[in-house]
Amino acid sequence: MSSRIEQLIDEIEEYIESCKPKFMSSTEIIVNKEEIDELLRELRMKTPEEIKRYQKIISNKEAILNDARAKAEALINEATVHTNELINEHEIMQQAYAQANEVVSMASKQAQEILDNATIEANNLRSAAMQYMDDMLAHLENIIASSTQAATSHYENLIGSLNQYRDIIQSNRSELHPADEDIEETASPENQDENSDLDII
Repeated sequence: MSSRIEQLIDEIEEYIESCKPKFMSSTEIIVNKEEIDELLRELRMKTPEEIKRYQKIISNKEAILNDARAKAEALINEATVHTNELINEHEIMQQAYAQANEVVSMASKQAQEILDNATIEANNLRSAAMQYMDDMLAHLENIIASSTQAATSHYENLIGSLNQYRDIIQSNRSELHPADEDIEETASPENQDENSDLDII
């Protein structure tokens, strides 16, 4: 059963795949800001819940170890009871001691094996949960980085296009008023000084 974080990541990928490409571009797409924001908002809300869920799985390690200890203690207690029963049989006292020691030794060995196996199982469970969360967060980090890079590229392209349009508009306006520039040159202070010198002569 997949987690909600996995479902959200799949939905984000499906949404990006369904977006229309930008005009005259094979790498850029048109994204609905509200829809992508909603998906990312839910992803941010669900991520802490998923982390708590896997922390709970990790905490089960202690429960596994406690259960193993309980089983080991029960096994040792059973062996001890059996030992006491053997000791009470006076005719086979010496044999009882030897058999009792053997039973206790076997019980201790089995108890240690249970604890060892439980520790390995708990550590494997913890490592798998940590690796799974790390893989999901890394995948999410790549998606966010790609989105940020695409947004920056779109912004720079927009600024460049606007600057080109501004230069074209300024050029067109200059072409609309060529006579104004001639009048300004005629009315400049240098031309006025020359006319006044001529009048004096």
